[in-house]
Amino acid sequence: MIEFEVGSGGSSNKSRFGMQITGLNNPPAWALLSLVANGLLLVSVAFLVMGDRDLHHSSQVSSLMSSNNIDAKIPPNQPILGPRHKWTYQQWVTQLGREAEAAAANKPEKLTILAGDSLTMWFPPQLLPPTQTWLNQGISGETSTGLLKRLQIFDRVEAETIFLMIGINDLIRGVGEETILANHRQMIRDLRWLHPHTKIVVQSILPHGGKQASWEGRDRLLAIPNSQIRELNQRLKEIASSENVLYLDLYPLFTDAGGNLRRELSTDGLHLNDQGYLVWRSALLMFSQLELDVNR
Repeated sequence: MIEFEVGSGGSSNKSRFGMQITGLNNPPAWALLSLVANGLLLVSVAFLVMGDRDLHHSSQVSSLMSSNNIDAKIPPNQPILGPRHKWTYQQWVTQLGREAEAAAANKPEKLTILAGDSLTMWFPPQLLPPTQTWLNQGISGETSTGLLKRLQIFDRVEAETIFLMIGINDLIRGVGEETILANHRQMIRDLRWLHPHTKIVVQSILPHGGKQASWEGRDRLLAIPNSQIRELNQRLKEIASSENVLYLDLYPLFTDAGGNLRRELSTDGLHLNDQGYLVWRSALLMFSQLELDVNR
């Protein structure tokens, strides 16, 4: 089940998001609402993925720069990045820095940052929820160490929410779990220090396709049991709770009966296709609706 979590700060304190945190014997209203939202989200995903809506026409997304719309039409098999797919890592960092500076200068309303690796980078702009202005800060192949080092890119950006999803490339490269967890904790602390009024959301790491994966690094994926990713996500959830930030558990929405990434949601067992991004979109929509309801 999808989960929306916020860490508590004591038996009767108010969180930095304005939510009342109370003891387990007297659960707050937002916690009860979160439980209801768990079921509603799964239903909404089913309708969005299996329904006949054409979200490509109904969704209108605000873009900070025209270059953010480079993936306007994405085929079902492989995302198209245009000339940017040949950029070096440093070229990507430089470009994302320019986009962040533009956002800092223009200060768009309801700005939301997506920070992560290629899964984030390839999120089709037209499938992002239209209720926010999105700044995509994903880089293909990114690791938790790399993302931690480049958080300063958007130091001056005034965002309502920052979503983090990072870690799969660390696992593929053999980086230890303790390093991944420590990097997450430090990222949270750095972001909270520089963006005290911004909601920080840690997103779970997604599963991979297992033996059905066709990604070029398939053998490296098979060396990472999805059960390991599931356990790592549990620890990420605990860190989010202890650091008093939000946690969005996407993992259950993407798994099949065997615990692997659902084949119909992926291009190669690692990356997502349009259907996969529709599932992610629905989770973001439900999350946003829940947060708006809680903070009214």
